[in-house]
Amino acid sequence: MIDIHSFFTLSYGLYIVTSGDKNSANGFIANSAFQVTAEPSVIAISCNKDNLTHSFLSSSRKFALSVLSRDASAGIITDFGYKSGKDFDKLSGKKVIYGETGVPIVTEHCVSWIECKIIDTHDIGTHVMFFGEVVASGMLNDTTPCMTYDYYRNVIKGAAPKNAPTYVDKALLEKKPENETSGKEYKCNVCGYIYNEADGDPTQGIPPGTPFSQLPDDWVCPLCRTGKEDFEILNN
Repeated sequence: MIDIHSFFTLSYGLYIVTSGDKNSANGFIANSAFQVTAEPSVIAISCNKDNLTHSFLSSSRKFALSVLSRDASAGIITDFGYKSGKDFDKLSGKKVIYGETGVPIVTEHCVSWIECKIIDTHDIGTHVMFFGEVVASGMLNDTTPCMTYDYYRNVIKGAAPKNAPTYVDKALLEKKPENETSGKEYKCNVCGYIYNEADGDPTQGIPPGTPFSQLPDDWVCPLCRTGKEDFEILNN
């Protein structure tokens, strides 16, 4: 038997992976990135084959990894995590520098960046692992902690997009016992974010216990910035 909740105990960061050049590029939110070796320094990332960035990684043979800060805006997470580069220019209007290989590197809402040239790949079904030798890196903010997947999931209440390696169909999760559910839940029909009245929304100053009906008129989904009209109640 597999207990899905055990996967949530694994430690992850949240990153923006970009690939391409000044003429054409794309990126996505990743939580599977780690250092494989020290000498030479090699970073491994995972990318779904359906992602547009996969084609850039395969053709350009380079990528950049920008480490998101904990106070990263919901907008940047939405742009890179919930929108498709096939019909939206994710890098337009973003603060970007170009590395030694010419790859775009996102610098806003990030604490550091690492630029790599791809030296190997490994096909793992729905995803491909890309192994990149580090050619350059830098710090952007050494005072703000990076965003972890645990913080994103438990504080921001974000869910992994369907193409993410950590995506879990909510139907597979066991329903909480009644004594553990102390507030009505409302689901965003755009990105899947769940507003629980018992938790409130600390990212926008909404205290625990705030009924959905009493949220300010200008309150928006912390992830995709849609309004209350796009939410539906899950439990009555």
